[in-house]
Parts: sequence; structure tokens; C-alpha cells
Amino acid sequence: MAPRKNAKGGGSGGAHSSGSGSGSSSTSAGSSSGSSSPGTRRETKHGGHKNGRKGGLSGSSFFTWFMVIALLGVWASVAVVWFDLVDYEEVLAKAKDFRYNLSEVLQGKLGIYDADGDGDFDVDDAKVLLEPQNIEDELKEHIQTLLHETVLREHGKDLLQEDKEPAREQQVEDEDFLTGRDVDDKFENLEAETFHEETEASYHGEQTASQDYNHDTEEILYEQENPDDVTYQDYDEPVYEPSENERIEISDNTVEESRIIAEEVSIPPAGEHQEVPPETNRKTDDPEQKEKGVQDGRQRDQFGAYCNVKNKKPKLLNKFDKTIKAELIAAEKLRKRGKIEEAVNAFEELVRKYPQSPRARYGKAQCEDDLAEKRRSNEVLRGAIETYQEVASLPDVPADLVKLSLKRRSERQQFLGHMRGSLLTLQRLVQLFPSDTSLKNDLGVGYLLIGDNNNAKKIYEEVLNVTPNDGFAKVHYGFILKAQNKIAESIPYLKEGIESGDPGTDDGRFYFHLGDAMQRAGNKEAYKWYELGHKRGHFASVWQRSLYNVNGLKAQPWWTTKETGYTDLVKSLERNWKLIRDEGLAVMDKTKGLFLPEDENLREKGDWSQFTLWQQGRKNENACKGAPKTCALLETFPETTGCRRGQIKYSVMHPGTHVWPHTGPTNCRLRMHLGLVIPKEGCRIRCANETRTWEEGKVLIFDDSFEHEVWQDASSFRLIFIVDVWHPELTPQQRRTLPAI
Repeated sequence: MAPRKNAKGGGSGGAHSSGSGSGSSSTSAGSSSGSSSPGTRRETKHGGHKNGRKGGLSGSSFFTWFMVIALLGVWASVAVVWFDLVDYEEVLAKAKDFRYNLSEVLQGKLGIYDADGDGDFDVDDAKVLLEPQNIEDELKEHIQTLLHETVLREHGKDLLQEDKEPAREQQVEDEDFLTGRDVDDKFENLEAETFHEETEASYHGEQTASQDYNHDTEEILYEQENPDDVTYQDYDEPVYEPSENERIEISDNTVEESRIIAEEVSIPPAGEHQEVPPETNRKTDDPEQKEKGVQDGRQRDQFGAYCNVKNKKPKLLNKFDKTIKAELIAAEKLRKRGKIEEAVNAFEELVRKYPQSPRARYGKAQCEDDLAEKRRSNEVLRGAIETYQEVASLPDVPADLVKLSLKRRSERQQFLGHMRGSLLTLQRLVQLFPSDTSLKNDLGVGYLLIGDNNNAKKIYEEVLNVTPNDGFAKVHYGFILKAQNKIAESIPYLKEGIESGDPGTDDGRFYFHLGDAMQRAGNKEAYKWYELGHKRGHFASVWQRSLYNVNGLKAQPWWTTKETGYTDLVKSLERNWKLIRDEGLAVMDKTKGLFLPEDENLREKGDWSQFTLWQQGRKNENACKGAPKTCALLETFPETTGCRRGQIKYSVMHPGTHVWPHTGPTNCRLRMHLGLVIPKEGCRIRCANETRTWEEGKVLIFDDSFEHEVWQDASSFRLIFIVDVWHPELTPQQRRTLPAI
């Protein structure tokens, strides 16, 4: 117990000690130093001196000193806090004064590695000098190491009390600003206000810089005389909306439907379900969730569009722009920091001072682009589109800057629905850069967007002749072949294109159509591709393959009336089924021509016609003249008449008809079938893995986003009444704002 007692008293822990711990020695230790005992030899080896004096501490002495120091440290800390001996605020302030500008510290260390001759070292120089694998991660790690070594070596003492800020607070280097490297920017992925359900395999949507455009399955048929004056409500991007009816033929006369931007966007209550389009990245479709978009945001990373694949930095500065580089950097920093209005003013001033500067004008276009996103204004976006054109029209514009400007112009034209204007821009790009197959791929998409499958097919044939392994061209060529009903020919192109893994090929539409083609060809691998599509996030499940879904909604193939909550509607339909039947039978008179043949390429064989009363929440007044009592009956049920993602229609199917397995476009609706004229045998419907039959006067309810298939093998016609309703779990806000299908 002696050591503990002495420790409390501050002793050295030995039997005899001096007043100084550093000069302490022991008589007993000295007298025993000449001993040949093993203990003495170990002591001399580890802690003593050659002259025999003991220079170390015994185990108990070491423990004693450890306790002394620990207790002194505790009491010293208490004293510092209790008597306010240290002004921590002063220490922190002093430390902040010594904080280095990170770029200055690093340029001094890394300047010798300047690979592009611009006088400094940046991420792009590292990409040239280092191996392509994980370059940016390795560079960040190297930068952080250098930063810590430099700052701690020169100002370590003063920085000990500084706030713990991550070493990754690194300023983006000058050249990154001027290449338009939007590190933090994301593109909103917004959906157009209205889509037609009657078509399949359409191609409509904005393409990203890597050709990863908005994906969908169905054709959008627009209804407007002037296709280049189209705007979309709520600043929504046009996307390809899948439809239940899988028609692939695309009319050459397709024109865009006029839509106007709503300048104010309502914000949904927290916790609402979000709709997810078909891409792997699951971009938001719900207008109220656009600010969270995945892949297209305010300003996409233009650098990556053209340079990541080739692993080289685009040259965006001509000789003159290099002389005003500092001013360009200052303006670009404002844009990067989200000070859009200030950035606009800064670049407008640069354009006024230097009208011949392509980079200044390009910066102005980017700022206008950002401002259009911020204000959700088509008018501002049109200005940006014009400014992008001005950039490419200036003299002495670097080729990379011409590509960036015209590509972005084309993309924003597509955003506004100016498909033919976008096509002209893409044609100019191909003329300027005829050897760039990626631009030809973009041009093929441009033709698809206006419904010109023939020219699109020619473009992809040209690309495949030059680069036969181009996956992007393959999937689109296969897509077109399937649109032409060349099912067997389309399969290898779709399959090989997806397997290539090229940008733009991991798209729900291509999995959808590959599986569909295989099913129709009797290929058992179809569900293998559906499963892969599900695993990659394109489908909710193997059975549920709709491409526009709201996350979190209850999903099951068959529903009961109680589960839907639409008891009154079902009771009204079943109570009045004879009235509905009689008006339908009257309309079936072929001389009136009101029942129209199904033309969506869903039938393997047979005769199937429909008579539509409501579509996309809009009443067909002329049709309702043929069934006035039925329409009056439905007017009191907004869950169906207001369902902008559904239809209300009669459906007649004649003997010998088989409808291919198919899925609807969205999980936002449920489908009711009211039996009107049902043969005793031979008519059945399968949804997922369960098959049922209709009964006259009874309602069947199923979720048509699940795979379903129909057979009519009876000896007489079958007549049913189809009523689509909103999914019961959708909120009122979503029902008001979800784009129509």
C-alpha cells in the first residue's frame, strides 16, 4: 500500500526519493547494480545506464507516476474551467484567422502536376495523370492528406481548439467552374401534364447528356396544330407514358398538345406517396415532389456529357476567354453558389463588355436555364434556348462548347415540347460533327419524338454499320422493329443492347418490350427479363410491371368492394346493370359506328371493340348522347369520372378472341368490370396467377398494373362495362395534381 499512499502525497514511489522526479535515484538500486542477478540484468537493459546507475522506474513506480499525472490532469482541467483561465472564444477566433485558403495551399503542393497548361492543378488534371479507376476518390484522399499535413505542421497549436470542420470543404477549382462542372446540381425529372393511354411503345421524353432520357413504354399522341409552340403545365418535362393498350405504331402526323405553365406550384402535405417513373433512378413524377428529382435537375453536369467517356477535359475557353478568365470564374462562382439572379447580372455585364466571348454568353445561358427552373417559367427558358443558339453562332467558338450549347438547346426544346425545333438542332449537330455516333443516337431519338420511325430506323442502321456493338443504338433499333410488329427480329437487338450496359440501355421500356416480345414468340425467358427488370428497380414486381407508380400504395391483383371503399359506386352499378346493358346494346348497332375496334396491338386474334364515355377525367359529350342515363348515373361518382388516369367504357369481345398478357401504365387506379352480357362458358380473365369469370350484374375489381390476359372462347359475344377509379390510398392532393394518362 506504500505506493498508493506516496502517490497521494506526490512521492516518487521509492523508499528514498529526491525532490525532483527527473533526477531521482535509489541507494538500494545503486548498491545492487553490480549484482549479476537476472532482475538486475533486465533492469540495466531496459531502464539503466552503462555505469550501473538505475535510470528507469519499477513497475509499481511507473503506476504511481501514472496516477499522479492523471490526477494532476483532472485537477488542472477543473481549475481551468472553474477559474476561467482560458478564453476559448479568443483561441477559436485566432485559429480561424490562420485558416488557409485551401486552393492556395494545394496549388503550392500540386502545381507541378499541371497537365493542361492552365497554370494550376485541378481535378481534371488529375484525371489525365492518374489511372481512370476511382480517380476522384483517390484525389480527394490525397488532397485531404496534404491539407492536414500542411495546416497542422504550420499552425497545429492554434488550430487545436478550432471547430471541427471536415477536410473535404474544398473549393471547386477555377477550371471546374469554367467547364460547367455542376457537381451539386441535379435535374428535376418532371412529367408532362397529360398523356394518352391508347398507344404503346411510344418514344417521348427528355434525353440526358448521357442519353439516359426519361423512360416509358407508350406513345404520346399530341393534339395541337403547332408542334413547336407547346408548353407543359407546372413546368413539367414531357416523358413517355406507358399505356395499358400496347399499340406501337407511331403516326407521322403526331403533333404536340398545348400546355401552359402554372407559375405557382402547390406543395403537398408531408408524407404523401411519391410517384416514380420507370428509370432505374426512380425519378419523381408527382408535380409536388419535383424538387427532389433524381437525374435531371436545375443544370446537369455538362462536363460529364462529353468528356467522362473519353476521359478528357472539354476545351471551353478560346484565346480571348483565357484573358478574362478571372472575371468568368467570379461570375460562375455566383451561379454555383445558387445566387442565380446575381449570376445572371454578372454574366449579362460580361456579355455587354465582351460580346465576342463565347464562354460569357454560355454562362448567361446557363444562368437563364437555372432561373427558369427556379421560377418555373417557360418564358425565361425560351430566352435560355435562344442564348444557347447565340453561343454556337459566335466566331471562334471551341468545338466542345458548340456541342454543349447545342445539345443543351435541344434538350430544353424537348422540355418545352418543341420536338421539331429540337430535331433541327440535332440535325445541325450531326452536320457539324458527322463522326460522333452519340450525336447520331440523339438524332434518332429526335425522330422518334416526332413519330418518324422510318428516319429513326435509318439513323440507327447507320450507327450500327459503323459501331455494331453500340448498345444504345441496338435497344432503339430493336424498339423500332417491335413497333413494326417484327417481334422475332426485335428480340436479339433488345437483348444484346440491354446486356451491353451502355448508357441509356438500362431502361424499363426495353425490359418491358423484350419480355413482351419473348412472350408473344413463346420464349420462356420472358419472365427472366421481367425478374431482372424488377431487381434493377424498373418494375414493382415480376407481375406488376406498370412504369408510372406511386410508391407505397397497396398492391394486390384482385380487390373486394370493401377493400376499395367504393361501396356506393359498386352498389349503384350492380343495381342499375340492366339500364347500363340496354344502352350499351343500343349503341352496338354498327350503323352508328360508335364502337371502335381495339387498335393497340393487344390481340393475338379475334374481334374486340370499345365505346368510351370518359377518358382521362374528361367526358365525351357526343358519346354520352348514346348512353345518357348511364352517364347521368356516373356523374355523382367523382372517384371514377374524375379519374384522370383511367377510362369509363363499354367493351365487346367476340368469339375466338385472345388478348395477349399485358399491363396497364400505372398503379394509381383500379379497374372495375361490370358483367352485362356474359356467355355461360368460354370467357375468362387472368390477373397475375389467378383466373376468374364474369357474372351478369356483378362487379369484378382488379389492379390492371398487374399482368392480365383475356380469352373469349364462347359461341356468342361478351359485353362488359369498364369503370376505372383512383387507387383508394391516393390523397385528394394527388388526385388533383397527378398528370393524366
